Amino acid sequence: MKRSSARAKINLALVVGPRRADGYHEVATLLQRIDLADGIEIERADEPHVTGFAGDTLVRRALELLTAETGAHWRARIEKHIPVAAGLGGGSSDAATALTLANETLPKPLPPEQLHSLAAEVGSDVPFFLTDGPQLATGTGTDLEPLDLPQDFWIVLVLPREVQKSSTADVYAAFDGGTEFRERHAALLAALDGVRRPTDLAALPPNDLATSELAGDLLAAGAFRADVSGAGPAVYGLFVRESDATTAARSLRPRGRVWITAPAWYR
Repeated sequence: MKRSSARAKINLALVVGPRRADGYHEVATLLQRIDLADGIEIERADEPHVTGFAGDTLVRRALELLTAETGAHWRARIEKHIPVAAGLGGGSSDAATALTLANETLPKPLPPEQLHSLAAEVGSDVPFFLTDGPQLATGTGTDLEPLDLPQDFWIVLVLPREVQKSSTADVYAAFDGGTEFRERHAALLAALDGVRRPTDLAALPPNDLATSELAGDLLAAGAFRADVSGAGPAVYGLFVRESDATTAARSLRPRGRVWITAPAWYR
């Protein structure tokens, strides 16, 4: 049996363009892995089986695609800690981790580029979770460029209470902006070029898809940057000092579920 952590992500920036001919939106997003994780267990089996999280579809789909390529089957168990449908990529991370672990059980594992292609079929965030370190994701989110960004800061995550989130697909379908995508993409790249210290991340453009008053509350509590992650509703605040993050987290606990975490470089 193989076991690994499947870490969540936040979008340090998300710039969205108009709908493409293939129906997807063009995006430019900065993906940062964080130290909040599910657990994934994988072992070879005669028949496919996924347990531990009744709402799973992505791990099952990922393993089905790998079975179609190799003829092998696996049993998977998901230990869920990342909140579901929160904009933190938990399902995508689970799928990528399951793909990686299952591939390692094969006598002749698939090469990285083939695994990347399978991951992209599962979902646009899934290939990111096959990589290490922060990445700039463009196109539909599957074209990745590694970035060397500062990692010495603290993250307060807040999942607001009683928020009903539409599906990510519905959030993108309702998006009617993107007319200034080229300019905003250029602004994102310019801001990235100037990042040397954690506080330089404050210059990144805000999330195009979603906003939250909680971001303002986190800034008021001392965060140097705060925004919605992905399509939301989770909101993050970045802090230089752990003590400030702890104080902010305490003050925001009446507003929702709160975690204090940190960047994670490795899968």
